[in-house]
Amino acid sequence: MPGKHYEEFTEGETIVHEKRRTISESDNQRFCDLTMNQQPLHLDAEFAAGTQFGERLVNGLYTMSLAVGLTIPDTTDGTIVANLSYDAVEHPAPVVHGDTIRAETTVLNKRLTSDEERGVVTMQVDVYNQDDTLVCTFERTALVQRADG
Repeated sequence: MPGKHYEEFTEGETIVHEKRRTISESDNQRFCDLTMNQQPLHLDAEFAAGTQFGERLVNGLYTMSLAVGLTIPDTTDGTIVANLSYDAVEHPAPVVHGDTIRAETTVLNKRLTSDEERGVVTMQVDVYNQDDTLVCTFERTALVQRADG
């Protein structure tokens, strides 16, 4: 399914994304390796066992990145010009290996560019685990094509 053009976004609409993803230990390990993030809370089971969490946590940037990916088919797949910003990122609850996450996107606002050839859309993405606990939230602003452009 292609993403939405500027005109197809409606301020205040919430898109419940059907795709979900269960996060494995391997996913977390590979993301940490690729980004050179060697935080022991993500990688060292013995270290993490001695923390308030009692186990390793999934890298928060991986959770956020995965959430963006889950939302793309229903938002900007094939219609994006550029991601302009990610703001107000919060991780209110931890994600652990084996959690399944899902996302919901709410369109906060939209406006045409000054030349009116493209549009800027700001969306809030809320990420939940299998228990419907909010584990990440952030705003994503994208420059998107117009339907006739």
